[in-house]
Amino acid sequence: MSTEHTRVLAALDSVPRVGFLPPELRALAGVDRPLPIGYGATNSQPWTVRFMLELLAVPAGGKLLDVGSGSGWTTALLAHLTGPEGSVLGVDIVPELVAWGGENLRSTGLFWARIELAVGRLGAPESGPFDRILVSADAGRIPAELEAQLASGGRMVLPAAGEMWVVDRDDKGFRRVAVPGHHFSFVPLV
Repeated sequence: MSTEHTRVLAALDSVPRVGFLPPELRALAGVDRPLPIGYGATNSQPWTVRFMLELLAVPAGGKLLDVGSGSGWTTALLAHLTGPEGSVLGVDIVPELVAWGGENLRSTGLFWARIELAVGRLGAPESGPFDRILVSADAGRIPAELEAQLASGGRMVLPAAGEMWVVDRDDKGFRRVAVPGHHFSFVPLV
């Protein structure tokens, strides 16, 4: 088992999905599929979340952005991975999800993470650059607006047109690699 796999499994154990689901769906927390959380959003399939977090390779103390934070689960997982020396900003466009996700997040005690409303912008350009960006919705393309928010040495993991992509940025530019072998279905990034 890789170190990253072990770290992500520990995060999933420490931040159980059940606390980020509507009460009527909590009995399904262990089911490996996306679950609806309202407003056209879902709490992502646990296997997919694990896969994306392993690809993201979150550094301890990193500055992270979670695009499409929804219930707050991925924001909390990122906060666990970066630790209290880091910071995590979750953003969503649905005010009700921002409020509910924020409540869920506060209940974890991971005070170095927060969720804000994304109004009129993609991501959080005023708060970047970020060491890592996780995107939990599919724009059908790799948004240049999000690439611009990556720090040099940064990485973004996102679905685009049903494929999972890893985007790395260095001083020379961007390296975009599609991860083969899987097809992914996400809610649209708007």
